[in-house]
Amino acid sequence: MTTENAILLWLVGALAGSMLFFAIVVTPQVFKTLPQEQAGPFLRSIFPTYYLWGLVLALASLVTALWVNFYLSVACATVGIFFIYVRQILMPKIGKARDARQRGEEGAEQRFSRLHHQSVIINAIQLLVLLGIAASSLWIL
Repeated sequence: MTTENAILLWLVGALAGSMLFFAIVVTPQVFKTLPQEQAGPFLRSIFPTYYLWGLVLALASLVTALWVNFYLSVACATVGIFFIYVRQILMPKIGKARDARQRGEEGAEQRFSRLHHQSVIINAIQLLVLLGIAASSLWIL
């Protein structure tokens, strides 16, 4: 295994591990520990940093992947683009839908649920792509 492959594997693993830790440990613990009216705003304050962290690791993976394989670099870029989309476009929409839901606006619950579901699907796609990158980087010796 080349040094570039090892670095790419480490970066992709760190990103996937961060994403899984946030989804499996942090988010449930926040909702378990804090009252509902505090948990949402607390997570809302963390999400921009979470997505920025993901973008930084995705960009570092992209730069490293350029030395390993073009297709892996495209995959890393795709993961990064998803982080930008969710952080800059989807999360503000989710926040507005959540606020509308709390005000009791008609249709807000469905809008929030649909947007939140979209973010979960994107997160799952990102994780699958990262697992594919990791597996592929092991095969490209």
